[in-house]
Amino acid sequence: METRTRINGVEHWTKKGEVKLFLWQKAPPSGQATKGTIFFVHGSSMAGQPTFDLAVPGRPDSSVMDWFAARGFDTWCMDMEGYGRSDKKRPINCGIENGADDVAAGSKYILEKTSAKKLMVYGISSGALRAAMFTERHPERVARLALDSFVWTGKGSPTLADRKKKLPEFQSKNRRPIDRAFVRGIFARDHPGTADEATIEAFADAILALDDSVPTGTYVDMCSKLPLLDPTRIVNPTIVMRGEYDGIAGFDDLVEFFKKLPNADKTFSVMAGISHASFQQKNYRMVYHILHAFFTQPEPVYRA
Repeated sequence: METRTRINGVEHWTKKGEVKLFLWQKAPPSGQATKGTIFFVHGSSMAGQPTFDLAVPGRPDSSVMDWFAARGFDTWCMDMEGYGRSDKKRPINCGIENGADDVAAGSKYILEKTSAKKLMVYGISSGALRAAMFTERHPERVARLALDSFVWTGKGSPTLADRKKKLPEFQSKNRRPIDRAFVRGIFARDHPGTADEATIEAFADAILALDDSVPTGTYVDMCSKLPLLDPTRIVNPTIVMRGEYDGIAGFDDLVEFFKKLPNADKTFSVMAGISHASFQQKNYRMVYHILHAFFTQPEPVYRA
């Protein structure tokens, strides 16, 4: 089933203290029973809607929110503080811990606003770090956790090794500029050809319509503070999704993280032909399938 018709979205707002945070919801078509509620968490260099609700002419199902909503899921994303439509007022660099606080505020709002008892949480890149840290702190709110383009200690990551060369610059300011060349570079640095030009340009258009700069905090944290997580404290069912060519997510690093996850209901998935921005790749439908399979997997009926 293809989702060729765009599903109407609804904007929401919540607060983290005095910080205003923007949320975006796409619900199942009227009359469909909800199969679950998904909370998508974006990465370091772009807000929520460009990542999860992208429209690309001639590319069916470019919006992962539309795709899952059409299959009965209530889908949500948000802009972390410092991104998109959320507040950018505070003089801070909005690191991983601050983002985990944003996810906590967003999840509280979603759970109060809907009939959901728990959320299926997906995070990509630094969003995976935010989502995992949130899950450590609030396991009672999470039904299933998906970590895509994830990094644990940073070992074996050529992208982070290169980024560390600019660490003093990132540490010296709270925001860094982004432009079209930067967005194109996301798709050129690991394995050129994994995304088509029309998608890259549409992605850049959507990102730059909201931001011409983004916080430095996630870059600082990923270059100087890893590991930020203890996998033994992530007790929820978890999938680790790793693109074949991803320069952020070191394979052996992720395997060691995966080994330490205590819940036997866990999956490690290598995504063929994928580099870093999974939903914007040529093989995006494969990513959807992997995530859908995990989110619809029956709970174990037997535990030893």
